[in-house]
Amino acid sequence: MGIRSRLFFAAAILVGTILLGSTGYYLIFEGSSSYIDCLYMTVISLTTVGYGEVLGITGNVPAQIFTMLLIVFGMGIILYSISTLTAMLIEGELTGMLRRRKMEKKIDAISGHYIICGGGETGFPLAEELVTSKAKVVLVEQDNGVIERSRQIKGLYHVHGDATDDKNLVAAGIERAAGIAICLPSDNDNLYITMTARMLNAKARIISRMTNRRLKPKLLKAGATSVVSPNAIGALRIASEMIRPEAVEFLDNMLRSERGELRIHPIAVKKDSELAGKPILQSGLRDRFNLLLLGVRKDGGEFEFRPPSTFIIEAGMTLIVMGDIENINLAREEF
Repeated sequence: MGIRSRLFFAAAILVGTILLGSTGYYLIFEGSSSYIDCLYMTVISLTTVGYGEVLGITGNVPAQIFTMLLIVFGMGIILYSISTLTAMLIEGELTGMLRRRKMEKKIDAISGHYIICGGGETGFPLAEELVTSKAKVVLVEQDNGVIERSRQIKGLYHVHGDATDDKNLVAAGIERAAGIAICLPSDNDNLYITMTARMLNAKARIISRMTNRRLKPKLLKAGATSVVSPNAIGALRIASEMIRPEAVEFLDNMLRSERGELRIHPIAVKKDSELAGKPILQSGLRDRFNLLLLGVRKDGGEFEFRPPSTFIIEAGMTLIVMGDIENINLAREEF
């Protein structure tokens, strides 16, 4: 029996006992006493406070027998209700339910966030990185240990449950999400979640993890925007460590630097941006936001790396910059 069912059952039998006792007294005394007096007599009998008889119990054999039965069985029900509530408090179930309710309200209030399915070796570091990048993130995970770890990360929301269950994706706000990363160890589970996520949100960016490369066409056909193989990326990382260790060390230090949160991010130029039609030199990327421009990409076109300062910014263009996350977010508002 779930916690809600247990609470409802304990409360129901307690209230039922009180109403049964009050109605029993009312019928025994044939309505000569008010129902509130009968209710009062029931409560003081069950709680054994001993305030004295409100009703004329003494000398009334049916009332005496009824009172004895009410006390014996009623006390058992009261003890059961109290023990149930105490057990749930000690076991932390009630606290957990209240905590889940609070988390549900927080998730319901956000939109444009990212959902991560699975908090394993791939999913949890991904969640940490997205939170570091000031993104709103919801982690869907059924392992208690991972959920406890996620509570230590400020700004990381979570749904405690199986990501293959549609209701947990809905609880994570998938209809309002900007993207979803599927990082379960099973390719079959990732394929199923990819298909479900695309059905629930036709516009979200869906990134799926895969182990078997032969499943890539199926994942893309199921709705994945992109597919990532940790094994393949790991191989590329090993190759980079072998032939360009300084560059790898530079990127690692950039990601882990304690002097600031340096990242490489895209900045989309809005259609109504005041900077559209102006050269990069006048954009303020370097002077105002301390950002380094690495490349630009016209809408749907190829990347152009290291554009000159005279390069004209166009509406719909994407700028690839490197710098502090706070400055990047400020520049996004300007562009």
